[in-house]
Amino acid sequence: MEELLRRSGQGNPGHIAELYAQNVDWRVDWPVENHPAVPWIRPRSTRADVADHFHTFSEHCPPAESHVSIDHIMVDGIDAAVTGTSSQVVASTGKRFVMTFALHLTVEDGLITRHHMYEDSLTVAEAFDRS
Repeated sequence: MEELLRRSGQGNPGHIAELYAQNVDWRVDWPVENHPAVPWIRPRSTRADVADHFHTFSEHCPPAESHVSIDHIMVDGIDAAVTGTSSQVVASTGKRFVMTFALHLTVEDGLITRHHMYEDSLTVAEAFDRS
C-alpha cells in the first residue's frame, strides 16, 4: 500500500503499473462504463491499461497542481482500503475539483489484482465542463 502511494506521488505511470498483476479487476466509480467528459473513467483490465490510466490522469490533471491527503489505511488479509481527499486542477478548463474517495485494493502474490476507486465522479465531470 505504502509503495503504491509513494509511486503515485512520483507520477511515473509505468513504474506505478509494475505494482499491478497482468490482469486486474478494475473499477473507477461511475454508473456507466464510460463517461465522455472524463477520459480516465473507462473499463480497464490489464497492467498496460493501468499505466494508461495513470498517464491519462496526469495528462489532464497536472501533478504539480495535485494535493492528496490520506485519512485512513485499513488492511484485512489480502484486502486494503484507503480513504482520503483529492484536490486536482483540470488542465483544459483550469477548474479545481475536491472530492473524498475510498480505494479498495486486493494484493495477491505481491501484486495488486483489484483496484476499485469510489469517488465523486459528478464533481470530476463538472470540472471538465467548459461553461
